[in-house]
Amino acid sequence: MRALSTRLSAVSEGVRIAIDAIGANKVRAGLTILGIAVGVFVVVAISAAVHGINQSVAKDFASTGPTTFFVSRYPISFENCDGSENSCQWLRNPPIRSGEVEAIRRLPTVEVVGERLDWGARVSYRNTVLSNTSVEGYSAEWTLISAPEVYPGRAFTQSEARTGARVAVISTLMAERLFGESDPIGKSISMNNAPFEVIGVFKDNSSFLTGGERPKAVVPITALIRHIGAREGDVALAVKPRENLDPTLAREVAIDDVTATLRGLRGSRPAEESSFAIITQDKLLETYDKIFGMFFLVMIALSGVGLIVGGVGVVAIMMISVTERTREIGVRKALGATRATILWQFLVEAATLTGIGGAIGLFVGWVGTVIIRNVTPIDASIPPMAVVAALAASAITGILFGMLPASRAARLDPVEALRYE
Repeated sequence: MRALSTRLSAVSEGVRIAIDAIGANKVRAGLTILGIAVGVFVVVAISAAVHGINQSVAKDFASTGPTTFFVSRYPISFENCDGSENSCQWLRNPPIRSGEVEAIRRLPTVEVVGERLDWGARVSYRNTVLSNTSVEGYSAEWTLISAPEVYPGRAFTQSEARTGARVAVISTLMAERLFGESDPIGKSISMNNAPFEVIGVFKDNSSFLTGGERPKAVVPITALIRHIGAREGDVALAVKPRENLDPTLAREVAIDDVTATLRGLRGSRPAEESSFAIITQDKLLETYDKIFGMFFLVMIALSGVGLIVGGVGVVAIMMISVTERTREIGVRKALGATRATILWQFLVEAATLTGIGGAIGLFVGWVGTVIIRNVTPIDASIPPMAVVAALAASAITGILFGMLPASRAARLDPVEALRYE
């Protein structure tokens, strides 16, 4: 009990001396705290952003179902592509045709096939104009795959999708910008000078992958091609396998069936590569990890630079502190203080200095997280482990970089220290 009390007293004294040192050496201490704060801020902000992005990606994948996969003319590729067919061989892939879509729909292992085509258009209502607005074309299976929340109004029907009816379901943000507080249902808007009737409003579950919340309209894919001028060759498919006892097996069997069907319809030889891409959610996650894993590593490296800068500042300010307090150290040793006691005191001072920087960096990181969450589509949040890691990193930095001056102080000869002027 007595030993614990002595330790607590030493910690308290070390913290008090560190605070006094900050007041006496404001510039040096400020630079040290700034370096640590920047490093901790980067760790916290990046961790919060990555945590939010991960949750957003997981939400996007969950909305389409874990077994849903995608069929596209173009693969996910990081190859060096200059726009020529020699460097971008996938440009030779033919577009997905309606006959191929119908053949996939007839497969017994497939439950739903949804077509999708992304485009942009100039959307207007009376004197309000939204230039280059996102317009997405879907088949009627849209609601069976992504399950949008449509209210008020409704989604378009199978008949409207098949005939290319000029109807549109618009996002809540587009409804606000075009119509304000008035009811948009039944009103006519213009998309690239083609009139479309608004039949519903949907809540756009914006996320990092979808590019955030922005005005958006969803129309039948046939209407998008006929009346807005979209290219049919860019159509992609979302395929939902038929449910059975093993979802993973159901997906793999459906992928095999879709692959065999498309290769057969296109007359692909056994040795030839497929002229289309099958993209699973696992592949999307792998691509996501490649991109943001490298980004995260770069940011962590930058935060490490900040911690090193702060650590160098710790060495400088603590060496000065040792020099200025040489006689005090000599007196304490003469009165019986051991090397361990002196070492412990200076390490506590160093850890206090970096701890203050860590606390400031953590607070600024929290403010940055709130800003990211409010002005971007990233639902950033600070994971508890990021807080622990940030504070631990600042304390460890203080201990590691404070070890040199603390060791120097502990090794001082008491007689020589007492003679120091």
